[in-house]
Amino acid sequence: MVTKGEMRACLLDGDNTNYDLDRGFTRHPIEDTSNPEGIVIRLGKPCIINTIKLLLWDRDMRSYAYYIEASIDEKDWVRIVDHSKYLCRSWQTLHFPSRVCKYIRIVGVRNTVNKVFHLVSCEAYHTSSPFQLDNGLIVPTENVATTKASASVIEGVSRSRNALLNGDTQNYDWDSGYTCHQLGSGSIVVQLAQPYIISSMRLLLWDCDARTYGYYIEVSTDQQHWERVADKSKESCRSWERLHFSKRAVTFVKIVGTRNTANEVFHCVHFECPAQPAEGNEEQENSDSDSSGPPMEIDGSNQQPQLPRPLQGASPPRGSMQYQFPQGGAEGDRF
Repeated sequence: MVTKGEMRACLLDGDNTNYDLDRGFTRHPIEDTSNPEGIVIRLGKPCIINTIKLLLWDRDMRSYAYYIEASIDEKDWVRIVDHSKYLCRSWQTLHFPSRVCKYIRIVGVRNTVNKVFHLVSCEAYHTSSPFQLDNGLIVPTENVATTKASASVIEGVSRSRNALLNGDTQNYDWDSGYTCHQLGSGSIVVQLAQPYIISSMRLLLWDCDARTYGYYIEVSTDQQHWERVADKSKESCRSWERLHFSKRAVTFVKIVGTRNTANEVFHCVHFECPAQPAEGNEEQENSDSDSSGPPMEIDGSNQQPQLPRPLQGASPPRGSMQYQFPQGGAEGDRF
């Protein structure tokens, strides 16, 4: 049961779909004290756990920072997860060395919108599935840049918000299936749900004709301090790109196009991290690619896409090409 926190009944009711600005979460004020109360859960009996799964409130694009402590007597606390310096959002899957505990304390230290920490769901259990940690952070083997893993695209232009992360590397053409940005203005930014230790990435550049691109990639854990992990700004790149670099904590990935031999827009079809093994011939040039026309161009004066004239017999563009990626959220007295 939840013993500390506001609106305690919501956290363990098993409902992780029906929540909004007013209901469906447990919360606590973010305090600048050395011993904040946070949200405390008392288990039915002492248990051995090594995994906690949280759902942070995610009805807008806000992020949170937090840490988790465990105790057997509610007096001596041991920190088992520390994401106090990282921006996190939505579902969190957290692993740590097995520990006996009866009490779990979740303490929010930051909300990018206001001074309240909101938690929709919490699960604690022991898993026998293998996992690897490095300085307390998960070293993933599967792609974590997916919507299933709660990753999201927070900057870029596309017909659909998360086309870059939906795993579809086959269905794209000059009209859809990619995310882009104007060269010299903006970028494509992916936010992972939580910090991971990453040392590789893979991306698919739009390759339905013979054009080549230049680009570089930077990573961050707070969206303020960036480290460049790949620089291909002066190279001629096309189709599949596999990148390796020294391992580091990553929450945000910024892809910045620097050149395109066909127009002034950088187009990316797919992104993943860590890099997954290639399937079949997907990293080979596709000689049967549709070259019916180039991807959309963006008018640099207003950032609104300008579609090329369709070839005879081609279907017309379907709606606006631009998707707005909101950041932050509305701040109210209660939320």
